[in-house]
Amino acid sequence: MDHVTTALEEQPLLRAVTATGDAALAVEVLELRSRNEQLEQALASRAVIDQARGMVMVLAPCSSERAWDVLVDVSQHCNVKLRDVAAALVATTGDQELPEAIQREWRRALRRLHALERR
Repeated sequence: MDHVTTALEEQPLLRAVTATGDAALAVEVLELRSRNEQLEQALASRAVIDQARGMVMVLAPCSSERAWDVLVDVSQHCNVKLRDVAAALVATTGDQELPEAIQREWRRALRRLHALERR
């Protein structure tokens, strides 16, 4: 699913379209391929993010929305993509440790979550 179309793969398409003289068609095909790859990446990321969200809900009993906020909070404070934070959290189920920066922000996010819950 992580396949990215390379220039070499697109050359035959560009030659064929150039031969027919339909540049607009070539642009549209390339844009559609790019969008398709982005959607495939989003679907793959979504599954990991949903797993991590469920883990947060169990580990720090909270709603789905609060779990999302915790993941976003950690992501933003670590300056790490949300899908990478989620993947790191899910990887802990396979005995991998969270990277130190994510661990630190995870603790801070949980403290903020608990402070919100006490209000």
